[in-house]
Amino acid sequence: MIRNQAFPRSPADAAAASALGDLPVWKLSDLYPSASDPSFKADLEKAAADAKAFEGKWKGKLEEAARKDGAEGLGCAIAEYEALDDILGRISSFAGLTYFSDTTNPANGKLYGDVQAKLTALSTHLLFFTLELNRVDDALIDAAIARDAKTGHYKPWIVDLRKDKPFQLDDKLEQLFMEKGMTGAAAFNRLFDETMAALRFRIEGEDVPLEVALNQLQDPDTEKRKAAAMALAETFKANIRTFTLITNTLAQDKQISDRWRGFEDIADSRHLANRVEREVVDALASAVKAAYPRLSHRYYKMKAKWLGMDQMNFWDRNAPLPETPNAVIPWKDAQETVLSAYGAFAPEMAEIAGRFFKEGWIDAPVREGKAPGAFAHPTVPSAHPYVLVNYLGKPRDVMTLAHELGHGVHQVLAAGQGALMCQTPLTLAETASVFGEMLTFRALLDKTTDKAERKAMLAQKVEDMINTVVRQIAFYEFERRLHTARLEGELTSDDIGRIWLSVQEESLGPAIRISEGYETYWAYIPHFIHSPFYVYAYAFGDCLVNSLYAVYQKAEAGFQDKYFELLKAGGTKHHSELLAPFGLDATDPSFWNKGLSMIEGLIDELEALDRA
Repeated sequence: MIRNQAFPRSPADAAAASALGDLPVWKLSDLYPSASDPSFKADLEKAAADAKAFEGKWKGKLEEAARKDGAEGLGCAIAEYEALDDILGRISSFAGLTYFSDTTNPANGKLYGDVQAKLTALSTHLLFFTLELNRVDDALIDAAIARDAKTGHYKPWIVDLRKDKPFQLDDKLEQLFMEKGMTGAAAFNRLFDETMAALRFRIEGEDVPLEVALNQLQDPDTEKRKAAAMALAETFKANIRTFTLITNTLAQDKQISDRWRGFEDIADSRHLANRVEREVVDALASAVKAAYPRLSHRYYKMKAKWLGMDQMNFWDRNAPLPETPNAVIPWKDAQETVLSAYGAFAPEMAEIAGRFFKEGWIDAPVREGKAPGAFAHPTVPSAHPYVLVNYLGKPRDVMTLAHELGHGVHQVLAAGQGALMCQTPLTLAETASVFGEMLTFRALLDKTTDKAERKAMLAQKVEDMINTVVRQIAFYEFERRLHTARLEGELTSDDIGRIWLSVQEESLGPAIRISEGYETYWAYIPHFIHSPFYVYAYAFGDCLVNSLYAVYQKAEAGFQDKYFELLKAGGTKHHSELLAPFGLDATDPSFWNKGLSMIEGLIDELEALDRA
């Protein structure tokens, strides 16, 4: 495996990087040796030729195919479409992961842009397939599923696809939407990524990238936190016109698409993509907002007291408690922590996660130009997932690693469903990641007997859960208000800042002082740009896992088997089917309060420790 270090900027930084140990950089050669390799060029040419051939073979013939079996049947057509989807996904993944490795490298940007353009062009030859398939009569489709085993194999995908039927346009309009997307939403997404990657934040005379500046908000020294907060605010403000333009444009682009497709609510397209009912999401959001006083308001009031403040500044929100250990956690210790927690739950889970470390599937160092944050990319079933983190040795970084590896394990297990059915809706995609975090946290907590350390661990977990549930629902509320306001016309930076501050004040509560500078902090949240209304999936996943973990704690045997079946299902089952074996039902109004009560219980435990 190729090794690298977080880039040093001073002797102190170099020492910190050394303390982390060797950090892995992913091996994208598992997809293709390089962008100039003959295999990459050959796959691009093959994909283009196969797409045209597929169109010539099947376009206008799907109704007839639904009446046949074997090589001329619908199942065979879908299998050929799936094979194309796999090769296109492999090409796209390689270009995307190369780009996210260093978004400031012009060659990477050109590769990413050129590949997107080529894939969009050849995808126009495939666009007819799902549109035409949805026009085939329901009775014919049902008969084909019942009669032909190959078609029957794809029943979950077909049933899922037909949920899009009421919102699809005619072929020419769909082609226009696809082709214009390259110069529309995709272009503004790329502008956001490249702008954010190029930003530098001046802290104590040094220019640092976003990840380093955000990390300093967790420094034990309040003056260092303030310096980072002010640097973030200053740079965001200097670039706010660009982020305001991007946000306005993408909101308007979505509004146009929603209007043409006939979506009633601004978030309905996301709910459809997540295969979750609007009422379920509304119930989640309402439950969390009603719990603000019991969760975030209550906790931050306690934290202000622990920090010796009447009211915290916004840059103190993620400050470590005085009891929090300050030592840098080496990479090998983080690896051992996560794998041992996974292994205690199920050896198979640790074995799968271990492959990410052994086989070069993780990119860990902070680097110039590297995408900020963290993600797990599933690529395609014929390959394997990749995980990106920006590891700086903080306890939260260990939890982030546990989170993304949970995604990775899920993606490996679901790959058996094939390219069309392995993708899990976002609401359930967060299940394995949050569950992995919970396993890691509980394993660490069980080993901790020191009262001060236990308090620090519990506090950090509560903060992570508040960030995952309260903060993400506040983000969702921000998006709802922003997109609703955008219906009336373009928004200024001040307009967006006011919406942001109103939502933050409601969710954070009176124990946190919202002061000048924070009105720009909406600008760096990538989910608002890349996946509008994505954010509620985190809260959905956290509350679901809280309920799921409660079942696990009470289960005598068999839980692990049921859990692995849930992960292996990929996108083949609705959330109601997947949760039923555990006795859980997300449509039950009380379901969300069960998940929220676990967070409340941890806050109760913190209060008890404080009194003891």
